[in-house]
Amino acid sequence: MTYVVTDTCIRCKYLDCVDVCPVDCFNEGEHMLVIHPDECIDCGVCEPECPAEAIVADTQPELESRLELNAKYASAWPNITIKRAPPNDAEAFDGMPNKLEKYFSPDPGPGD
Repeated sequence: MTYVVTDTCIRCKYLDCVDVCPVDCFNEGEHMLVIHPDECIDCGVCEPECPAEAIVADTQPELESRLELNAKYASAWPNITIKRAPPNDAEAFDGMPNKLEKYFSPDPGPGD
């Protein structure tokens, strides 16, 4: 089992999860985070920390595409271990549906 960041994170990009991760398995894209599935130790401490509830266990149904997205971009995006402030408009995007189709960016974020 591993944990997966879902598209609920897009444009919210709260970094509370990064602050508690004991193995630094988060990677940062322009608009979201992903979890490196080979580095995640399945401890689950990140899941309750996410204000947008964007982190879920990969045992939930129909997450294959999100697990693939996390694996693909975890290898391409820089690692992030330091919590920063979320985007100024994060609250406006929190809970918005269909963010993957509208706002996903394959571009990397700044990382640490």
